[in-house]
Amino acid sequence: MSMPTQREEKKLYRQGYSKIAGVDEAGRGAWAGPLVAAAVILPRHLKIPGLNDSKKLTAKAREVLFKKIIDQSVAYTIYRVSQKIIDKQGVGKANLLAIQKSVKFLPTKPHYVLIDGLKVKIDNLPVKSVVRGDAKVISIAAASILAKVSRDRIMVKYHKKFPQYNFAKHKGYGTKEHYANIKKYGICPLHRLSFSPLNQLD
Repeated sequence: MSMPTQREEKKLYRQGYSKIAGVDEAGRGAWAGPLVAAAVILPRHLKIPGLNDSKKLTAKAREVLFKKIIDQSVAYTIYRVSQKIIDKQGVGKANLLAIQKSVKFLPTKPHYVLIDGLKVKIDNLPVKSVVRGDAKVISIAAASILAKVSRDRIMVKYHKKFPQYNFAKHKGYGTKEHYANIKKYGICPLHRLSFSPLNQLD
């Protein structure tokens, strides 16, 4: 299995950029709950074995790596956009907002930003979009873990408030069980009303 590398970061180090932020988001395609973006600046000599795209890791492995990333990072930010904002602005704009804010609120200003697949302007910073960046670029992979773990924790908390939907299991994504529970109980304040699967329910 191929692992993300520091190839992109090393090219930028050689060009004189020392603080490079990786950015990714979680929850864009969910039916319920927030969208969460994370930005992280990793040290040049990183030592976190097993760091990979969050989608390729178990929940337990993500939790372990989450702590290691936070402990070793130069700086990080986790920013959430609520389902209300997603409904108001659309998921595309909400996604851009989350990414821009996650970089803006980094306690250490980056010199360069690497983003997973999305072309976005962030202040006056140089930005590069990397297709499938979470599987290729180590800083983006780290950001994907921070975003995914943070969002999963939020949805587990919401599960206690709305247990009938079983958010702790599917984290608000579209599954047969989630669909059946919406049909049975209707929607709750966490659901994104602008999403077509919800609009198409009888």
